[in-house]
Amino acid sequence: MAAQKINEALEHIAKAEKYLKTGFLKWKPDYDSAATEYGKAAVAFKNAKQFDQAREACLREAEAHENNKAYLFTAAGAYEQAGMMLKEMQRLPEAVQLIEKASMMYLENGTPDTAAIALERAGKLIENVSPEKAVQLYQQAASVFENEERLRQALEMLGKASRLLVRGRRLDEAALSLQKEKSIYKEIENYPTCYKKTIAQVLVHLHRNDYVAAERCVRESYSIPGFNGSEDCAALEQLLEGYDQQDQDQVSEVCNSPLFKYMDNDYAKLGLTLVVPGGGIKKKSPNAVQDKARGPAAVGSHGDEEEDEYSGGLC
Repeated sequence: MAAQKINEALEHIAKAEKYLKTGFLKWKPDYDSAATEYGKAAVAFKNAKQFDQAREACLREAEAHENNKAYLFTAAGAYEQAGMMLKEMQRLPEAVQLIEKASMMYLENGTPDTAAIALERAGKLIENVSPEKAVQLYQQAASVFENEERLRQALEMLGKASRLLVRGRRLDEAALSLQKEKSIYKEIENYPTCYKKTIAQVLVHLHRNDYVAAERCVRESYSIPGFNGSEDCAALEQLLEGYDQQDQDQVSEVCNSPLFKYMDNDYAKLGLTLVVPGGGIKKKSPNAVQDKARGPAAVGSHGDEEEDEYSGGLC
């Protein structure tokens, strides 16, 4: 079966090369017919699992289409297919290069949606190998969608970029990416999602050890309709209070609540790993807990323990 497909592909290539030849009575190559034959050869090679030869046929198809200026879109499609052959060969960085080239040609052709979809596809391919490159591709796709006023698609791309930035601990960039997301959600009046993005922002800022930015983030969100008085707002105020007071128990209680635990996994992890300044040493001593259980009358006899909340040190 494979041998039959390879022979079929070689026949198509022979036909393509014949269409490209010129002579006394044929001054101009027939690029259109040659491209069609190269395309058929690529499919046959792919079916025979000869991916390198399929890639080469796709590139020849693309070149033939480029020579025939009216077929820029089809040329871009051939480059993208060549990229997918490289994907089958696990040559992912090279695959992404070709898909990026295709996306530029889609833009040049005046088909930005197709360009953005190609960029997203390239991002998915490279995400596990080079998250940095994937972030760049998702941000480019978001920019294209935003220019076309397809804001929901832009948000999907920005969300992917933000999560990858958090996963890679690129927290300064993650904070900016989340702010961009939140601005667009506010623009389309999706206020409940703005609240969730505020929680993610605060967690990122606290992991950056920037309490001031986290507090400002909550304060600025009061202007979002419905935020003040929401459970998200109350939880964030409780979180910031616990963080400021170096009360690890309060911080952990908020971060283990369903509101935080059922966020996107990357943000939930930020909550579960959040440690207050000083390593979160401040704890209620066992005696203090017992005193609380026995009531106010018993407190006097253990006053010394309660006074020394930081007896364990701060380092």
